[in-house]
Amino acid sequence: MDKLDAMQTFVRVAEAGSFTAVADQLQVARSAVTRQIAALEKGLHVKLITRSTRRLALTPAGAAYLEKCRVILNMVDAAEVSLNEEKAEARGRIRLGLPISFGLQRLMPALLEFAKAQPHVELMMDFSDQRANLIEEGIDLSIRITGNLQPGDIVRQLGQVRLLTLASPAYLSAHGQPREPQDLTQHTCLLYGMTLNAASWGYRVNGHLQTVAVRGRIHANNGLALTQAAAQGMGITLQPDFIAEPFLATGEVVEVLQDFRQDPIGIYAVLPSNRYIPHRVNVLLEHLAARLRSS
Repeated sequence: MDKLDAMQTFVRVAEAGSFTAVADQLQVARSAVTRQIAALEKGLHVKLITRSTRRLALTPAGAAYLEKCRVILNMVDAAEVSLNEEKAEARGRIRLGLPISFGLQRLMPALLEFAKAQPHVELMMDFSDQRANLIEEGIDLSIRITGNLQPGDIVRQLGQVRLLTLASPAYLSAHGQPREPQDLTQHTCLLYGMTLNAASWGYRVNGHLQTVAVRGRIHANNGLALTQAAAQGMGITLQPDFIAEPFLATGEVVEVLQDFRQDPIGIYAVLPSNRYIPHRVNVLLEHLAARLRSS
């Protein structure tokens, strides 16, 4: 058994807290992962992990060994890359977590360009608007659009997005145009999310952020669907500029409340913590940053 491979598997299991999750990540049988950990423990003559019916837990020896493994594996990765990083070919698999609309509209052209330029890199793209646990799901890089980063997030900002308030000319002709954010309480709004509770939209009023509770009868967890509904005169929606732009260009919707736009929100590359960033991921990061800057 290769000791470095065993260390890598142990780190994955310790971080994910699950043999099954790691087996899925590595696309091997769960029994192969458990055998590898058992062999590692036998070779070290120490128990690293305790198993319960609900979750795995590290022993004190396992916790100490985990930190040493991280240091060793990071040093190995850094040493391999530093030998000839500028000329090194990007190789290996990158698993990506991508938001659906932004991923399809803005990232796919850049990712396909990257795939053509890097024939030795395998891309696994997981499209979802749900926040992923990068370590548990084995994701190397996640792209998130958010104004609320979580404590501990390891990020690099790649760009920013403006949120625009949109309605069709027909809707505004029939129901009037909101002149200030509070007017939205008198309008039908098209809401992002799958709850029937009121949503809150944020606006900048006299230099301060003000939230307005809005309601409507159409809810969806996809911004493109809501913008299509707005284009058909079904109500007012708040959407990022990359979704709005094609509809604005054709005149299907117009922007309202332009003078009250809230501050832009960031586009971030989020990385799993406590890990060295592999060369292939760094190459992809630089590629995406350059493409998003020029778009």
